[in-house]
Amino acid sequence: MIYGNIDGVKKSALEELEALYKAKCPKDEVCSLNIIETISRVSAFIEREVSVAIDRRGNIRSIAIGDSTSVEIETLDIREKKLAGVRIIHTHPNGMSNLSALDISALLKLKLDAIVAIGIYEGKILDCSLGLLTVLDDKLDYEEIQNIALEDLSKIHILNKINYIDSLIKEKDIIEDEGEKAILVGSDTRESLEELKELTKACDIPVLESVYQSRSKIDAAFYIGRGKVLEIAQLRQKLRANVIIFDDELSGSQVRNLEAAIGAKVIDRTTLILEIFARRAKSREAKIQVELAQLKYRMSRLQGLGTIMSRTGGGIGTRGPGEKKLETDRRHIKEEIYDLNDELKKIKKIRETQREKRNKESIPKVSLVGYTNAGKSTLRNALCDVAAQKEVIGKEKVFEADMLFATLDITTRAIVLKNKGVITLTDTVGFVRKLPHDLVEAFKSTLEEVIYSDLLCHVVDTSSDTALEQIKAVEEVLFELGAKDKDTILVLNKIDKATEEQIATVKEATAEYNTIEISAREGINLNELLNLIEENLPYNMKKCEFLIPYDKSDISSFLHRNGRVLEEDYRENGTFMIVEVDDESYNKTKDYIVNIIA
Repeated sequence: MIYGNIDGVKKSALEELEALYKAKCPKDEVCSLNIIETISRVSAFIEREVSVAIDRRGNIRSIAIGDSTSVEIETLDIREKKLAGVRIIHTHPNGMSNLSALDISALLKLKLDAIVAIGIYEGKILDCSLGLLTVLDDKLDYEEIQNIALEDLSKIHILNKINYIDSLIKEKDIIEDEGEKAILVGSDTRESLEELKELTKACDIPVLESVYQSRSKIDAAFYIGRGKVLEIAQLRQKLRANVIIFDDELSGSQVRNLEAAIGAKVIDRTTLILEIFARRAKSREAKIQVELAQLKYRMSRLQGLGTIMSRTGGGIGTRGPGEKKLETDRRHIKEEIYDLNDELKKIKKIRETQREKRNKESIPKVSLVGYTNAGKSTLRNALCDVAAQKEVIGKEKVFEADMLFATLDITTRAIVLKNKGVITLTDTVGFVRKLPHDLVEAFKSTLEEVIYSDLLCHVVDTSSDTALEQIKAVEEVLFELGAKDKDTILVLNKIDKATEEQIATVKEATAEYNTIEISAREGINLNELLNLIEENLPYNMKKCEFLIPYDKSDISSFLHRNGRVLEEDYRENGTFMIVEVDDESYNKTKDYIVNIIA
């Protein structure tokens, strides 16, 4: 039986491969020349990879058309202290014999005795690469021998090497290193690459090296130059990195080409941001929105996103929808997207009901917006400490941390201003340069709070060297949301960390804004910020004096519920009250008004 993708393969090619089951390979040889020549000839003819699994007796266990993960081999746990007892020999019809990311992943996950890749170009065998497991610091690792001539491959005593690795595994308490170590690659700006480093740290992945290449033209196959790809492949081997993160969005074919050439999992900035969002989302709504964005992003890349979608892939980019295998079809994803959108509509209705209630009560709405890690959550917590309503004192604070995307879930709390009473303060998800469009779309229902706000407080990390670029990135997202022309206060945060030059530079570049300098962490100028918010909020409340007969106590109760009672006195002819009321409350109680103060 021939496994893998045999659709469209001629019967003669399948029969030639079937005949190999009768062939025998010398026990101590990596693979017989006859088997290598046959699979190379068929591979060149059908222009697909061909894989053969050989056991230690020299028998062919399975043959597959497809990559090294297509053969039928059971995944082993290293605690079983043994190897699979099978080596895989397969072709690379792209001419590159170096082990791909899938090959290395298969070697480690399936605990193969060995893996061999044969580079074929225009029907000819160029050279081979041999991958073997090894132990490094009590962790399962691998070594790769590249550019081996075919005659030299046949001279390798493979059983000696396998027995040595077997003994190492049996003698030591070995663990599998599931951790990821990254090399970053960028071609936009060095600042953007530095931010990618922070994003990677936010995903708990150590960064071993950053590679920058300034390019005016994007390479269709590899995104970066081919020479730089080879340089990264060597760097990956030297540093033992297992994930390469690109600063820009890559196509599915670019990911596959890069993984084949570099020999490690390749992801882009969008996948990284989606992964961070998947880890940080707490509420049901945020989780649905992230999953929706992941599904939309991957739907256009269903034709094999390399190790991210393979059965041997692991770690970053494989959570949630990423766990779905290559066989997940477009129809299934569309059904999921439909169901998730349906759930979001229900949540949106609840949010609209809450918003209508606040509108009815004429409660002014203030939203904190800004770049990720600008200090919005810290500021929101600090303002709630200073001016919280009695009912919300003690309510859970928003998570705050010095990291990108610490907060994903929108929260709204009521605070009390000195003269204008109760307002709502909403903390929103942070923005970032190159924020994935699908993510902006998915979070639009959440970000509607920004659209319906009376005032925006644009929080800026003044201590950042890229503060001006961050302001621009936020303005672009606000423009996309249709909220660019909202009344806005520019809140220059973290002045305790910023230099005088940094503060002056930001103020000079944003002279058109109404600005205030604060430190949310140190509590500097928070009362001044509340005063500024009060000054800039639209105010449609009327201050009126009421005299309510004692037999109309329902009116007194109504004013307590719907207005802001400033003064109350029980007089001979009724209850005297000074109350701030909105237009609706004013119309309902105007028969009892004795004087309009303002």
